[in-house]
Amino acid sequence: MTITRPAPEVVGVPAAAVPATAPTRWVWLAAWPVTAVFVLSNAATPLYALWQRDIGFSKGTMTVVFACYIVGLIGSLLVSGVVSDRVGRKPVLLPALGLAVLACGIFATATSVVALMAARLFTGVAVGAVVSAGMAAVTDVAGPDRKRLGALLASCAMVLGAGLGPLLAGVLSETLPGPTATVFLVEIGLLALAFVTVLRMPLSQPSGGGAGAWIRLPKVPRGSGRQLFLGIAVFAPGITSTSFVLSLGPSLLSGLLGTTSRVVAGAMAFVMFLAATGVQFAVRGLRVRVILMGGAGSVVAGMVALMAAVWTSSVVLLAVAAILAGAGQGMGQLGGLSLLNSAVPGARLAEANAALNVGGYVPAGALPVAAGYLSDGIGLTGGATTFAVVLGVLAAGGGMAVATRDGAP
Repeated sequence: MTITRPAPEVVGVPAAAVPATAPTRWVWLAAWPVTAVFVLSNAATPLYALWQRDIGFSKGTMTVVFACYIVGLIGSLLVSGVVSDRVGRKPVLLPALGLAVLACGIFATATSVVALMAARLFTGVAVGAVVSAGMAAVTDVAGPDRKRLGALLASCAMVLGAGLGPLLAGVLSETLPGPTATVFLVEIGLLALAFVTVLRMPLSQPSGGGAGAWIRLPKVPRGSGRQLFLGIAVFAPGITSTSFVLSLGPSLLSGLLGTTSRVVAGAMAFVMFLAATGVQFAVRGLRVRVILMGGAGSVVAGMVALMAAVWTSSVVLLAVAAILAGAGQGMGQLGGLSLLNSAVPGARLAEANAALNVGGYVPAGALPVAAGYLSDGIGLTGGATTFAVVLGVLAAGGGMAVATRDGAP
């Protein structure tokens, strides 16, 4: 593999742990495994209505199936970040890709809620490995001189894949045989390409340093806690808002707005994450503080639009809410990753990424599940309204924390 120049030494990180600078094309290619796994993360979204019809389960059960993904993801984050920093990115990413292929097989043949839960659990484990080891690998390949590019591409790879999955599933399920299987067969091909990419990725071996337990709640080095807190304060409400759209969006479309089209459901999720991708390129030159405050404001505006959508049965307002939610997640995610990339040495970056995502995905799993069961009890309008109010308050609090924190970037 061609290496253009030696990597400069990073303070506090052994030289062997810092990869040499690779050609720019490899920074882009390194983001592909993140995209491929995140295609799987949301590919099931438009298909829940079919499984709900064929298997039979409530909106609350649907959100529990969705939450199994969060459980697997958080469980993976307790291990994958530390392991990746100690033994390398590839030994974590390659098994994760294999587990993602297994999840595809279970999804394609699922005939019970238990099977859906298992597939979502395995998907979450694979995604947990990717958001820690995979996103750190993009930064490693980018090198110290391209940290902001690494953060941008890693973040955009995540949200682009998350949007492509439901769009592919919606279109393929409406146009080809095997509506609940075809997209997962296509995804196996995408994962195979990711496997080859990881094998050839120009990454140096880590020094094997680091102390403490291998399985633990991920954390950041001393002195980086402020950056982690500010990132979570905005990223968590953003990803929780998109999780709600993914888990209950199809029910909103069918129950309130009168459409059961899987293409429409998939397209709504795609547009949401397209907004998350585009906004990151649009704001990449701004100060991190401005990006984070913009993310918080976008989530607040999205929750207002969500309440208006469910009370007026407006598909346009629901689409606006999804776009604003996507923009909020995108800016929160980019801001959080940028803070960590600027403050955390490469030898601890995967664990730091894991800590950011644990802080984001815990509410992203809990609040939509609560909203789903609340909707079963008081109706979808009441459940969605309660969720929007709670999350809007949390997002506003995160924005205020960024705006008032002394020394915020």
